[in-house]
Amino acid sequence: MELSTRYLGLSLRNPLVASASPLSKTVDGVRLLADAGVGAVVLYSLFEEQLRAEAERDARLALAGSESFGESLSYFPQSAGADHGPHRYLTLLERAAADVDVPVIGSINGSSPGSWAGYARSMQDSGAAAIELNVYYLPGDPHVSGRDVEQRHLDIVAGVKNAVTVPVAVKLSPYFSATAEMARRLDLAGADGLVLFNRFLQPDIDPEALAVVPGTSLSRSDESRLPMTWIALLHGRLDASLAATTGVEGAKELIKYLLAGADVVMTASALLRHGPDYAAVMLDGMCRWMRHKGYTTIDDFRGLLAVPVDADETARERGDYVSALRRANGANVGPW
Repeated sequence: MELSTRYLGLSLRNPLVASASPLSKTVDGVRLLADAGVGAVVLYSLFEEQLRAEAERDARLALAGSESFGESLSYFPQSAGADHGPHRYLTLLERAAADVDVPVIGSINGSSPGSWAGYARSMQDSGAAAIELNVYYLPGDPHVSGRDVEQRHLDIVAGVKNAVTVPVAVKLSPYFSATAEMARRLDLAGADGLVLFNRFLQPDIDPEALAVVPGTSLSRSDESRLPMTWIALLHGRLDASLAATTGVEGAKELIKYLLAGADVVMTASALLRHGPDYAAVMLDGMCRWMRHKGYTTIDDFRGLLAVPVDADETARERGDYVSALRRANGANVGPW
């Protein structure tokens, strides 16, 4: 059974990727994921706010030093980065990349153009095989237009692509007014891959405590339908790789995403629920299914159920929608 695949131009031993999560916060955690058989590991995300805080602190330290010693203008205080998040992140990345035999992908989570580019370069220099840009931005300001939101993504990609030579993937939300066009624009802007989709951790409300409760629930299998729809629509229409994420609970979702046309399938929730060793269970399940169906390679069935490139995507989706409603209403389904 040949499970190898390619993602972002990288050769992976299989299409199951451990997405950013607390499991990859230590070298031991990354090693456990690699030993369980995943094809690549996305390191836990470093947040834009951490980068901003580091820059502000370093500026204050440099200013304080310059007021005391003239030569301190070229002096970087020892305490400035030794125990800070970004410094630890690069150290972990360097050690993890050297310790495992699968690609380790650095992840930056943010919403505005800023220090992404410089830190992406630092990730590359620390051994990252690629960079994942997790653009987590909920545009709640009614004065921000849709085009402004889209341009923000394009500016971030352009800045990072100009700073690094390793591949760059963009993790998107599903809430663009024209997702396919946005995917094409990011593809043309040089994004090497698109990760579909980010999950906004929507808060809940506790009516007894009169408090907002943070939402941090793990994804469920029924949440895979939206990204699966877009994977099937975009497969074969972009140069960028397509990574599926959200709702991956087991081998079934892994297989379904590949049938839709994903190059790789990412999961965090399943591995958090069951532990890193569950990766081997998922891969074994996929292999059993492949043997049952007579497939010997991933490419034998990848994209088998994607929307054909020469199809009318809008008509296809409309037909599927109407068919689903007619089934729900118990009507006979026409020859869509």
